[in-house]
Amino acid sequence: MTELKLRPLFLFDLLVNPPSIVGKTPGVDRRVGEITGGRFEGERLRGKILSGGSDWQSVRTDGAWMLDVRCVMQTDDGALIGMTYRGMRHGPKDVLDRIGKGETVNPQLYYMRATPYFETASEKYDFLNKLVGIAYGHRLASGPIYSVFEVL
Repeated sequence: MTELKLRPLFLFDLLVNPPSIVGKTPGVDRRVGEITGGRFEGERLRGKILSGGSDWQSVRTDGAWMLDVRCVMQTDDGALIGMTYRGMRHGPKDVLDRIGKGETVNPQLYYMRATPYFETASEKYDFLNKLVGIAYGHRLASGPIYSVFEVL
């Protein structure tokens, strides 16, 4: 196997409150953002992101931001889906500083990728329990936006 095959899954955006800055712990500079909502939409599913999730961010000494997110999605037909993802954002310091100030920055100027996983009790959306996702995204002032793909 020499190439990766992908199928578009959905586009999603999160609304995130300004982070609580825990600060420089022994390992990383820690921040935690509360997820207050959002939306997702794709060919096979669409709906909203429920409030109550969290976006744990670790800023490493090399300037890379490690992302650890948990949230609950609710489809338009009422199914609940847990989504977790880990990811990474890095780029030139001045670009990351602008993102940190809430500016919208051209996503081609930095790297932002994630690996989402899903769990649901819904028979209709059971296919999510059995797939690996990858996502690329960028950061808006209100929160991140990602394009998610199923790895085939």
